[in-house]
Amino acid sequence: MRHFLTILSHEIRMLLVSASTYIAAVLFLAVMGFIFAGVLENYSKAAQETSPATVFFQLFWLPVFFMVPLLTMKCISEERRLGTLETLLTAPVTTAEVVLGKYFASYFLYLLLWASTGGFFYILHRFAGDLRFLDLGPLLGGYLFIAISGLFFVALGVLASSLSRNQAVAGILAFTLLFALIIGLNYASSLEMMNLDSMKPARAILDYARTFRHLDDFSHGVIDTREVLFYLSGTVLALIFSILGVEAKRLHS
Repeated sequence: MRHFLTILSHEIRMLLVSASTYIAAVLFLAVMGFIFAGVLENYSKAAQETSPATVFFQLFWLPVFFMVPLLTMKCISEERRLGTLETLLTAPVTTAEVVLGKYFASYFLYLLLWASTGGFFYILHRFAGDLRFLDLGPLLGGYLFIAISGLFFVALGVLASSLSRNQAVAGILAFTLLFALIIGLNYASSLEMMNLDSMKPARAILDYARTFRHLDDFSHGVIDTREVLFYLSGTVLALIFSILGVEAKRLHS
């Protein structure tokens, strides 16, 4: 892994000069600002039982659906389309170094964009001057969930990019994978058929993999190692498949 840091720094620079990165950043901050304003409007009308941070992070999936595909769809597919991926892999670097460098660059931008939303809570604290609006438990738990779940979400985006040389197709595939993971599993667990005794094993698996349940646990300060393991193992598997996909296509070409 000698060349990993070189590839990582190069990919971060490429993301910082990419138009899709700034499109993702503008859309992300606009959506999150709109959500935060809506949360504050509800609090201004009537007292709420939950903290603003809890409500804010419940809608994390909205920006994830467009931000992750925009950050990852070009990382491998565009290089394969231009023919630069094969050139890069002829250099003294491994496929794993290339994929991991691109993955961690995208993950770094993902964390950076989410960290920028901390300014919303800072402004709220400065102008409201009321610590009740700044409940550190749900706030820190929410950001910890974002960081851990983001490992898997970005890995799925990289996997989608490794499966196609068309970045638009890669973006759509990444959106589909994220939608299936976040919304699909949550919907499947609520189906009436899951209440049958014969479906108990499937119901337990779906309940274990439900992203919204994980967010609820993190927001209440419950850090379940099984949930952390779910995201870490999913990340590792997605990256392994990405590496194998790039390697297979390289050998095929």
